[in-house]
Amino acid sequence: MSTVQMLNLVLIVILVFIVLLGLVAVLLIFKMRRKENGSSKQEQISVKAKEEKANLITRTGKAINSIYKFMEFDEVTDNMIVRKNRKQYVMVIECKGINYDLLSEEEKNAVESGFTEFLNTLRFPIQLYVQTRRLNLNDILEQYEKRIENINDQIVKINSQIEMARTRGDTATVERLLFERRRKENILEYGLSIEDYTSKISENQNILQQKTYIILSYYIEEYGNISNYSKEELNDIAFTELYTRTQTLIRALSSAEIVGKVLNSEELAELLYVAYNKDSAEKFTLKDAMNAEYDRLYSTAKDVLEEKKARIEKQIENEAADLAAKSIIKADEITRMERQKKVKAKAMEMVEEYKDELSGKVYQEAVNQVRTANLNEEQKQTNATQQVYRKNV
Repeated sequence: MSTVQMLNLVLIVILVFIVLLGLVAVLLIFKMRRKENGSSKQEQISVKAKEEKANLITRTGKAINSIYKFMEFDEVTDNMIVRKNRKQYVMVIECKGINYDLLSEEEKNAVESGFTEFLNTLRFPIQLYVQTRRLNLNDILEQYEKRIENINDQIVKINSQIEMARTRGDTATVERLLFERRRKENILEYGLSIEDYTSKISENQNILQQKTYIILSYYIEEYGNISNYSKEELNDIAFTELYTRTQTLIRALSSAEIVGKVLNSEELAELLYVAYNKDSAEKFTLKDAMNAEYDRLYSTAKDVLEEKKARIEKQIENEAADLAAKSIIKADEITRMERQKKVKAKAMEMVEEYKDELSGKVYQEAVNQVRTANLNEEQKQTNATQQVYRKNV
């Protein structure tokens, strides 16, 4: 074997060794990247699990589960129920049907054919939901009471108009108003009888009301790639599609003499409230819960430290007012005493000026009067000052 052949063989071995080293390096890099991706995914899964497990923190730092983990929907907005982290949007139609048993054969055939047309128009899946509620007549009774009060007020006004017309001697107006009053009184009597009958019915707690709903769902993946859309834009897309579907169904239901109405957000909340509170919904309605602010899952009271700070500031203000009042009273007493001394001195000077013109007895009596008057006045002022101080305290 020549030297050239040996060099070629060594070169080939070196090249094979370099290729093997490259393959080993590629395999090592691939394994390291795979391990890093696996660990990052595991961290994401653990973080997500932690967020799902406990996404609320108490004041003590203890984690608690969110109520939304228990509920099967995220929120109610724009007349839609949002579910599965904005992947599914739901809109509900409330149906008001007819009494099929009271229809004639021809009417029954027409309703059946209309319902068949409704089924043939379906191009998307729907769900039928029937909810049974206890009939609550309290709102109806309140409306009756308001109407009866309104009619009573109208009768009182008519009576005053009749008296005014009689004083003017307008007999035609009196007759017309008397007829109007009799008509209002008949309406009032009828309204009272209806209210009494409705109140007796409301006493029976076994009156049930059955409502039928059509539920339409729209999955946002049907639209395509949604990664670049915001939350508001996704809501608009889902609302447009669901509104079009609901209007199509409502028109199709009208051929079967069924009236449909899309539930708004408040009605959807009531529907969900009754579904989750079947036993207590008729006693404690959604309206009562909202008025009681049961939707607020946080404390609205003031912070304890803030209240304590306010009490301290109030106490400081009261003590400062007392100190200011005492200081003013004390200063007023000192000023009054100095003034009394000056007045006494001035009076004595005046008495001294007229000493030569007065007899000794009169002079002495005048001096005594000045001294006594000053002492009595000083005592009165002191007593008045003390009384004022007691009232302020």
